[in-house]
Amino acid sequence: MIHRTALVDQTAHVAQDVSVGAYSIIGPKVTIGEGCRIAAHVVLERNARLGAGVKVGYGSVIGNDPQDLKYQGEETWVEIGEGTVIREYCTINRGTTATGRTAVGQRCFLMSYVHVAHDCVIGNDVIVANAVQMAGHVTIEDRAIVSGLVPIHQFVRIGTFAFVGGGSRVNQDVPPYTKAVGNPIHLYGLNSVGLQRAGVSPEIKLALKRAYRLVFNSDLTVGQGVQRARVELPAVPEVEHFLKFIEGSQRGVLV
Repeated sequence: MIHRTALVDQTAHVAQDVSVGAYSIIGPKVTIGEGCRIAAHVVLERNARLGAGVKVGYGSVIGNDPQDLKYQGEETWVEIGEGTVIREYCTINRGTTATGRTAVGQRCFLMSYVHVAHDCVIGNDVIVANAVQMAGHVTIEDRAIVSGLVPIHQFVRIGTFAFVGGGSRVNQDVPPYTKAVGNPIHLYGLNSVGLQRAGVSPEIKLALKRAYRLVFNSDLTVGQGVQRARVELPAVPEVEHFLKFIEGSQRGVLV
């Protein structure tokens, strides 16, 4: 199932049922798990681990050097989780010595022309639409959705179940469970549709809505809103994650 024109390095480990398209290159220290489908003209340059069932689209390049002037050829990695789909012409760079790896989780969907820079960490079940461009050290938590044509500043975090609208320039953290859109970008309440589709209970949605109002839609500062929410709201994991995410922000959160 490996096309006769494909090149596979002798140090690569390719499962028996993997298909590799024409003119693709599988470089040194690449591991491709069972059931993977590698299209034509794909380059898995080096030091990449693909879990079972990963699909890589035409012309994508995974495991190339990080675009970081401090990088001096150290051994770093890319890891792609099981069942993830990477469409045409995506680029996923290896990490730097700062973390040692760039990681994409399980069952993610990266649409065409997405760039994942060095040391980014993408959780499970994340959807990243066409032409999203991530700088280094971006973190996207589980089940977030990033719409098309979105640039993301380095070290920005996008929380779980967050939704980022198309064409937005993300230069600060997007809290979990929220919607953000615009240029300049602003928050527009909870991602109610995403929470409903995920089967989140009405009680938890109400608690998150109250937490959002205290932090972002009151006369309190963000810090005061977080403190008030801890006193007034039930101690459910979703609310606590929402509050901890805000407290742990290094770049500041959107408002």
